[in-house]
Amino acid sequence: MLETSARLLKLLSLLQAHKEWSGPELAARLSVSTRTVRNDVERLRSLGYPVHATPGVAGGYRLGAGAALPPLLLDDEEAVAVAVGLGRAAGGGVAGIEESSVRALAKLEQVLPVKLRRRVSALNAYTVQIPGTSPSVPPEVLTTIANAARDHERLRFDYTGHDGSVSARDAEPYRLVHRRGRWYLVAWDVERRDWRTFRVDRISPRTPGGPRFTPRELPFDVAEHVERGVNTAMWRYRARVLLHAPAERMRGLPTGMEFEPVDERTCVAHVGGDDLNGIAVWIGALGVDFEVLDPPELAEVVRGLSERYRRAVSDR
Repeated sequence: MLETSARLLKLLSLLQAHKEWSGPELAARLSVSTRTVRNDVERLRSLGYPVHATPGVAGGYRLGAGAALPPLLLDDEEAVAVAVGLGRAAGGGVAGIEESSVRALAKLEQVLPVKLRRRVSALNAYTVQIPGTSPSVPPEVLTTIANAARDHERLRFDYTGHDGSVSARDAEPYRLVHRRGRWYLVAWDVERRDWRTFRVDRISPRTPGGPRFTPRELPFDVAEHVERGVNTAMWRYRARVLLHAPAERMRGLPTGMEFEPVDERTCVAHVGGDDLNGIAVWIGALGVDFEVLDPPELAEVVRGLSERYRRAVSDR
């Protein structure tokens, strides 16, 4: 009985972690026969778990919505509290647990009974949070992307560019990355046949999603790839500034910029942003002398900012 119970828990965990499994896949994971898998599925059904089966060669098993909450052993109030808490954390409210919250929320929403889903939706709809400096992302968008990446399903969405234009995208989602209050999606763009990084707050998922895909091998470190993308193409404006300080000294600052050495005493900073005034203030806060290389518009903004600062301390 202990062996059977342990196997049922593992089977339930597998069904929660993946959208659909074939009988042979589950049998291989559990080291049992396909007949035993069928018997174990019946046991789960008798315990209140709606496990759906699709016949045929391409068929398989999947866990339906509305499954009973055990073995989590949560009552209704606890389930609602966990779902709402995970939704807040997934939006960046709790530092350091965002990605784990998305994965956990995706599992919980898959099995949450309809009546509890309504309560969670009501709480989210009528709860007001004071926003931070970064754009907020609805948890349902994060879970949609996380589920598509987990199940290797193409994601179709509308994407709003820096200039406000909207384009339809078809992509293979791979990783969600949380960086300094913003969420990014690293995906393979099917039409452009290249890797792309998308800001999630600019994504509007379409339904239904696309077909399943065979995962590609990531040719880069995801964190470094996003860092480079954010500092260059992700922003409306990109600037180059000559800093009168060595690159090694500047790299020790938590700026998120890229610093290209020129000689032992100077380096070029590559910085991006959606607002030229913000870039000017950020560069000035580095505390070193600098020269704007490009764009020319940034030089004008710096000149205007310097005049305001001068007037602020001029003798009256």
